[in-house]
Amino acid sequence: MGIALYLSNKTSMKIPYILLLLIVITIPVAVRAQTGILKGRITSSGDAVPYATIALAGSQTGTNSNDQGYYELKNIQPGRYEVWFSAIGYFTEKHEVTIPKGLVTTLSCNLKENSSKLNEVVVTGVSRKTELRRNPIPIAVITKREMNQNVNNNIIDAIVKGVPGVSAVTTGPNISKPFIRGLGYNRVLTLYDGIRQEGQQWGDEHGIEIDEYGLGRAEVVKGPASLTYGSDALAGVINMIPAMPEGADGIWKGDYLVDYHTNNGMIGTSLGLAYQKAAWKYSFRASAKTAHDYQNKTDGFVYNTGFREYNLSGNMRTDKKWGSWQLSGTWYDNKQEIPDGSRDSVTRRFTKQVAEGAGDDIKNRPLVGDNELKSYAIAPLHQRIQHYRLYSYGKIKTGQGSIDVALGLQQSVRREYNHSVMVNQPGLYVVLNTLNYDVKYNLPVFRGIESTIGLNGMCQTNRSKTATDFPIPDYNLFDAGAFFFSRKTFGKVDISGGLRYDSRAIRWHDFYVGPNPANGFNRHVIPPDTAGANLQFPAFKHAYHGFSGSLGLTYNVTEKLLLKVNIARGYRAPNITEIGSNGLDPGAHIVYLGDRTFKPEFSLQQDVGIISYLNDLDLMAELFNNNIDNYIYQAKLNDANGNPVVVVPGNSTYKYQQSAARLYGAELTVNLHPQKLKWLAFNNSLAYVAGINKNRQLIAQSNGAARYLPFIPPLHVRSELKFTLQQSGKIFSKTYFKVEAGIYAAQNRYYALDNTETATPGYTLINAGAGTRIKTKPGRTLCELFLQVDNLFDKVYQSNLNRLKYFEYYTASPNGRSGIYNMGRNLSFKAVFPF
Repeated sequence: MGIALYLSNKTSMKIPYILLLLIVITIPVAVRAQTGILKGRITSSGDAVPYATIALAGSQTGTNSNDQGYYELKNIQPGRYEVWFSAIGYFTEKHEVTIPKGLVTTLSCNLKENSSKLNEVVVTGVSRKTELRRNPIPIAVITKREMNQNVNNNIIDAIVKGVPGVSAVTTGPNISKPFIRGLGYNRVLTLYDGIRQEGQQWGDEHGIEIDEYGLGRAEVVKGPASLTYGSDALAGVINMIPAMPEGADGIWKGDYLVDYHTNNGMIGTSLGLAYQKAAWKYSFRASAKTAHDYQNKTDGFVYNTGFREYNLSGNMRTDKKWGSWQLSGTWYDNKQEIPDGSRDSVTRRFTKQVAEGAGDDIKNRPLVGDNELKSYAIAPLHQRIQHYRLYSYGKIKTGQGSIDVALGLQQSVRREYNHSVMVNQPGLYVVLNTLNYDVKYNLPVFRGIESTIGLNGMCQTNRSKTATDFPIPDYNLFDAGAFFFSRKTFGKVDISGGLRYDSRAIRWHDFYVGPNPANGFNRHVIPPDTAGANLQFPAFKHAYHGFSGSLGLTYNVTEKLLLKVNIARGYRAPNITEIGSNGLDPGAHIVYLGDRTFKPEFSLQQDVGIISYLNDLDLMAELFNNNIDNYIYQAKLNDANGNPVVVVPGNSTYKYQQSAARLYGAELTVNLHPQKLKWLAFNNSLAYVAGINKNRQLIAQSNGAARYLPFIPPLHVRSELKFTLQQSGKIFSKTYFKVEAGIYAAQNRYYALDNTETATPGYTLINAGAGTRIKTKPGRTLCELFLQVDNLFDKVYQSNLNRLKYFEYYTASPNGRSGIYNMGRNLSFKAVFPF
């Protein structure tokens, strides 16, 4: 299907040189040499530990154990190494080993169970493997097994359950946009296997275009991470890392997954295959999900919240003496229905649009039939999101250092079908093409100092096609940033930090919109024939620049007590909708109005943390304070009389604002795991964030209505009581039962100006779950089963981050409830069959 980059002449001239340089570096020629092999098995009390991390200290050489606990590291230079064995739920083990020339060395490890997550080996945000506990930057990790246990409709909801401080703005069960400590949209940088995810992520109704069934783990950086990633990492980073199954040479390995949810009838299935031969590894995965409308006790079935999603991914990798090379690709196709909330004023049953313009009376539409609410067929009003990605990694060893190179090509195609008369005519049709590049040099360790210098960025174009609505202009973007990162240990103190400079150029030409005689709607008019057309987006050209950096330390008071301090300056250039929008986004039912005079955001955040993990208890407290200059946010637009501005009937109008802001808060984790009661774990977390608008003039004019920032999550407390059977039977092992309570306080500190937001009552959700591993014989797993009940007591509630809360056409309701409510009770079942 091809990925085309329609760049300006100036930008286009740069691409051949970038491509030539990166292709030459990422496809080196192998040099034959005698190296060693390290292999073994990771177990715990006789049972295999799947997906454990095996790493050579001070390098990026590592792998993961397969589903039977076996691992193999090839092409290791002869010498003496320290090997780390780690997995969430176990204490990290470190062993020294000598790798002889041309021989196979066997090193197995028996891990001791520990519910602490503090020893996990991670890669995010650094250039060499490091222990989570030694990193001053707040980082959290969620594994594949935790994702399976937190059965959800999408991966972001699973992360929200597993990582305190992460929340999500939702538009139905399959659309969740991550927020970290009250900051979201383009401030959270989402990565897939280290490549920044580029779609139309500026919109409210755009989810994450990633296959959740194919992930091996997710790593979350909380706080400004602009240092190594550049603009758009002001709030943090979520790195989705795909699973790479391991197996013996010449043998196909894989797994088959089936997933079912009762509330919206969601059916999910996924097949993964892996093959390994000599120094080459191959993997492939195909997944599909489909669901009808979800339901709750107040709204019944919520019309137009169904979806159908398909995913394909493939990967090939080789590890040689000179380094490694990887080529990967993904294909994503999702049809997502578009809810609008129209309904009958008396019965509160949902209605559907069948006419347009003057013929469409929003408050007198026909009722939706029961068969439509439970149908898996996608309704005419829907959006279709397609995302294609091809990327390559290369690592070249240069003595004691190494060069890492990544090159990625992405295309995001988004169509929103919002015309009930001409159902095949998209209202929005945009194609976003992105070239990502990343080059890093990991310098040789000098006097204990580990350093990395790098250059990364992207080239991007966005083009509107045969649409009728144009919320943003066609634009060209070129982004580049250079950084330096360093880390050193002084006795009990680990210090790390660095600096970065970013530059982003964005421009577009005059963009005209005029009537389309062929269908009666609007169309993009190409100059010079602009008679009768309006200039919707005047030409624009601007460059944004910014410095960012961080400095932090971890003081290892003892092996069981750590203190962490970090200060970071973040940078983010305004996104396209904030500076360029001037039209209807059909899927969001919002007319966005941007401001081309906006300046970049700069943040200064301080993080302080204390971690203590004892034999029976883990304690972690993290405090943060974040001051942001030029903070950009959405605000509903009212006229001088206080009435909502209506540009397009049936749709709200929002205008972006900019002011200084402050966000502060804390996360507290208390995990109880008594050594004498190894079957018991009592895990608790608390997350709190406050968002303050520092525009004193606006606050005074609004009598305090603009005092707080929009989209700030309330105080959230989560408790989980988990029972795990310690004895493995002949058939069942790793059997657990759990009950959870999610307590959300009332949110009365909201952006109330022009009714942009309203107060949200507090609520408590009770969940329960169970799981087990079924064996056919010792060391051989037949399947893993996971059962989860969310919202056990079918609580009727609205999250303050649920956009559907504001989908309401009436000032009063017969049952006193306004807007659309969240999902009711949902029983989900997942089974994974490895083979």
